[in-house]
Amino acid sequence: MNDSQTTNSKKPGLLSAILYFAGVAALVGAVAWIAPSSGEPSAPTTLPEAAATTTPAVAPEEPVLTGGEPVAAAAEVILPSVVHIRTATGLGSGVIYDADGLIVTAAHVVQDQDTVLIRLADGRQFDGTVVGTAPDVDVAVIRIEATDLTVAEFETDKPRVGQLAIAVGSPWNLASTVTSGIISAVDRPSCNPISAACVSVLQTDAAINPGNSGGALVDRTGRVVGINVSIFTESGANDGIGFAVPSETVMAYAESIVTGEPLVAGFLGVRGGPVTEGGRAGALITRVLPGSAAAEAGIQVEDVVVSIDGVPTQGIDELAAQVREHRPGDIVEVVLLRDGEEIVYQVALGEPEESS
Repeated sequence: MNDSQTTNSKKPGLLSAILYFAGVAALVGAVAWIAPSSGEPSAPTTLPEAAATTTPAVAPEEPVLTGGEPVAAAAEVILPSVVHIRTATGLGSGVIYDADGLIVTAAHVVQDQDTVLIRLADGRQFDGTVVGTAPDVDVAVIRIEATDLTVAEFETDKPRVGQLAIAVGSPWNLASTVTSGIISAVDRPSCNPISAACVSVLQTDAAINPGNSGGALVDRTGRVVGINVSIFTESGANDGIGFAVPSETVMAYAESIVTGEPLVAGFLGVRGGPVTEGGRAGALITRVLPGSAAAEAGIQVEDVVVSIDGVPTQGIDELAAQVREHRPGDIVEVVLLRDGEEIVYQVALGEPEESS
């Protein structure tokens, strides 16, 4: 569970190339990263794009629910902050998060790009500079020179399962598209097959398709709860299972990219696998690295970790993603099973080692 740092390099690496390829191809029973879209919509091309709307520059505490329409109210709040991104290889979406012209998007949207074209909801277009990327968590930052920007508000508290979720972006090049559903699950692990870094993501059934990547997933107040990055699909398009990087993770890595200060993830220092026998699901520990935080705390081989800070852990990917949400020095509560007995450890996380 060695975690890599963010980088200001504009070359996201092999994973982003794989994710882009998966973005528009059908993958049977696999997670497909959904943007950028490389073509025009398959529907008739005469369909107009959604009209731009105007709202105050700051999202209100609660939108006015005219006629009991929370989706419409939330859309009015967020639409002016969602941008359309055109690159040399495809299309995607982004969200304005700072009045100085900073836009957050998915790293795979801007892979291998130094500059992109940004179109705002009001029709203005700007050349955007890719500031940097954090490929392991699929986060990137773009800067434009513009004024009078409508900045989105980000909700960093974890959403509840079942709450309203609204996706906004440019699926199939249809800018300012709004779809709605619910938060289907939280704390789903999404792992980079190249670096093995895992991150916890949100799951939603709001319709997400190629071109939505980098766009906003918002709550009923129009606050951004996540940035859309991928779908699980058998058809190559939306099958009702989409994923978004939570706002707390997005904002932490966006700040790291802009400041150039690496964001180092906490490190537990274990290897593991699934529990294959009866009993309780968890992460079966198969190796404890000498001198690691786990070793210092007393975690042993054949222990089964079942939760981190109260969040259930049903496998090694979940464990890796939950640890990644913390920083070196953070103390986390690790609950594990040893010989059928539940044991609780308070573990001070360490820093990853290059050799581990």
